[in-house]
Amino acid sequence: MKTIQYIIGAASVAVALSAAQSCKPKSADTAISGDAAAKTYVAPGKYDEFYNFVSGGFSGQLSVYGIPSGRLLRVIPVFSMDPEKGWGFSEETKPMLNTSHGNVPWDDLHHVQLSKTNGENDGRWVFVNGNNTPRLARIDLKTFRTAEILELPNSGGNHSSPFITENTEYVVAGTRFSVPMDEVDGDVPINTYKKNFRGTLSFVSVNQQDGNMDIAFQIETPGVNFDLSRSGKGPSHGWFFFSCYNTEQANTLLEVNASKNDKDFIMAVNWKKAEEYLKAGKGRKVKVKYAHNKYSEESHTSTSEIKNEVVVLSSKELKDLCYFIPCPKSPHGIDIDPTGEYMVSSGKLAALIPVFSFSKMIKAIESKSFEGDYNGIPVIKYEAALYGEVQKPGLGPLHTEFDGRGNAITTMFVSSEIVKWNIKDLKVIDRQPTFYSPGHLMIPGGDSKKPDGKYVISYNKITKDRFLPTGPELAQSAQLFDISGDKMQLILDFPTIGEPHYAQAIRAEKVKDQSLKTFKLEANKHPYASRGEGETKIVRDKNKVHVYMTAIRSHLTPDNIEGVKMGDEVYFHVTNLEQDWDVPHGFAVKGASNGELLVMPGETQTLKWVPDRVGIFPIYCTDFCSALHQEMSGYVRVSPASSKVALVGNTGTNLPAE
Repeated sequence: MKTIQYIIGAASVAVALSAAQSCKPKSADTAISGDAAAKTYVAPGKYDEFYNFVSGGFSGQLSVYGIPSGRLLRVIPVFSMDPEKGWGFSEETKPMLNTSHGNVPWDDLHHVQLSKTNGENDGRWVFVNGNNTPRLARIDLKTFRTAEILELPNSGGNHSSPFITENTEYVVAGTRFSVPMDEVDGDVPINTYKKNFRGTLSFVSVNQQDGNMDIAFQIETPGVNFDLSRSGKGPSHGWFFFSCYNTEQANTLLEVNASKNDKDFIMAVNWKKAEEYLKAGKGRKVKVKYAHNKYSEESHTSTSEIKNEVVVLSSKELKDLCYFIPCPKSPHGIDIDPTGEYMVSSGKLAALIPVFSFSKMIKAIESKSFEGDYNGIPVIKYEAALYGEVQKPGLGPLHTEFDGRGNAITTMFVSSEIVKWNIKDLKVIDRQPTFYSPGHLMIPGGDSKKPDGKYVISYNKITKDRFLPTGPELAQSAQLFDISGDKMQLILDFPTIGEPHYAQAIRAEKVKDQSLKTFKLEANKHPYASRGEGETKIVRDKNKVHVYMTAIRSHLTPDNIEGVKMGDEVYFHVTNLEQDWDVPHGFAVKGASNGELLVMPGETQTLKWVPDRVGIFPIYCTDFCSALHQEMSGYVRVSPASSKVALVGNTGTNLPAE
């Protein structure tokens, strides 16, 4: 391979990184110009231009901000339990966190993808990934709630995910950690990585009517680490591109041993060809075990199904399916420009940005312009697929988005800046410091056919001196730049929940008008729903006590409950009778070892409670709902197991005895 100018190794980068983090860029105090406030000011009562969906990293949640104000609008629980919303605490949502390992109430949410039609964001769904216990999730943008979670088998980690094809035909995931396939004995020495470890690329189909996901097929690959991926578009539609590192196939001290090769790879996958192989029966049925969880907005309940089989295609055995393109060095990202012709990859240890040409790649494949193979997969000659290189862009290039005006903007992690360059002539146009060490960046629609190139947001890894200190852990950082002119202008810092990785944004009008306001009470199909106070009741089934309860301003029915005994399991099935927007009710009981409920208008949710002692236990609404919210409360009496107290519940009739 031709050796180009690289940073000489991981040790050098570590030194450079340390220096970058300890030094404030020279322009840090002068970066904000006088008109910045006017550009981000959103008057009281006015809406932002964009919804910004930001990954929550190790919080396992997805956060939603308004842009340009940076106002936090909502935190959507996905992979992590959330007592504020009862997610993972209510009986209805517990199955959503089920996996083949049992209940896993946390994950590491890294990346965000809006659904697309014809390569443009369409405002139907947001897909996110769980990096730890490999999962995909779909959030419905009518309710801003998690509608579905799908576990991925044959995977040791799910980083290169959840990127989607041009019309949301597939959500695609690549394994961060290669591991032995699930069908074989995984009890092998770790240092047999090269022999026994494999990567997989999962292509998950999406039902275009209801969004439901299903694993259509997986592609077995050599054991490397897949980092990120992007779909082709326009002329490259039908292809998917993955950045991968650790082509050394190291299994220990990866910071050194996975950084030895001058070039790693971009893997190009012809998924249309994969569909042909699948239809021709070329796939291998593999026994696996994975969970598929769905939430129903009709019954307000969720189901969890364990599935046992996937179809796997072999990248080594099936020709014309996968190709490698050499890419310097330890590539972290791969991004496709709006035309679908140019593929930008960023070797985080390289001092240049290679830009590949899709049409040249196809010609190279047709002419078999290969330099050999890697584990049986053809390796295209670097120069045969290369369009050109951006020289001296900065240090530590990571991710690129596009402004729709022929320009790309790339984050430079080590030199702490974002750099704007022209796609055609590969010349650097502008660079602006960030504070500090940017990872991902986001332009609204910046990965689509029609970017909305008004703003770019840099999501930074280091926050020193940007916000008031809060002890050892500081606020996470996002920085908003105006990119409507020739020069990029920093106009806002705003903190985010931890830890932001990737984000996407969409014009508000594509989402806000479809937002659901209430669930229709008459359409509530929950098996324990009470559609009016006349339907409330208490039913004993052995030691299980089911309380059919309603909530409406400003009382619970029933609010006096007696006859519960020690040893009982009490299920409070709370139906919110309100049919008015933004009037949820909460529910909590003293001593419950889980959380609270937050019940939307027309919805039913269930809190399980096992009393641990005899006595009187208050119950109350936790969400401030009216002037008489404090009065929206009641009591539960718990008696000894041998008690003969009758099981009764009522509201307003159990008057004082004296």
